[in-house]
Amino acid sequence: MKFPLEGTCQCGNVRVRLLSAPSMIVACHCKECQKLSTSAFSITAMVDAGEVEFSGTMQDWSRTAESGNISAAKFCPQCGNRIYHYNPAKPEQIKLKPALLDDTALIRPIAHIWVSEKQDWYEIPEGVKTFEKQPG
Repeated sequence: MKFPLEGTCQCGNVRVRLLSAPSMIVACHCKECQKLSTSAFSITAMVDAGEVEFSGTMQDWSRTAESGNISAAKFCPQCGNRIYHYNPAKPEQIKLKPALLDDTALIRPIAHIWVSEKQDWYEIPEGVKTFEKQPG
């Protein structure tokens, strides 16, 4: 795969430019991610903040996670697409929503987290790491 990869939110207001490969791709099955994705899980690409560029207007949203950490997010105020999540205590790590990218071939989760809340009908592929909740 050749970098940089580019993409946009649904309306094109927010542009994303990913400069290098994510450190990992994970699928989260927690109830909050099910609400976010309106599906069985949400997919996240873990990237260093310096390896992704954004343009366009974004708004903030946050909630307190089970761990007590703040789960903050940036989203497009026009179309509502979630762009990325982050922990304000660790702003150097971004949890990018990779479906925004024009080329989504990199979306191959190496781990599934919060499988304790997974939909019963979804089968995790063999050989992929799983975690009952948030890994340490």
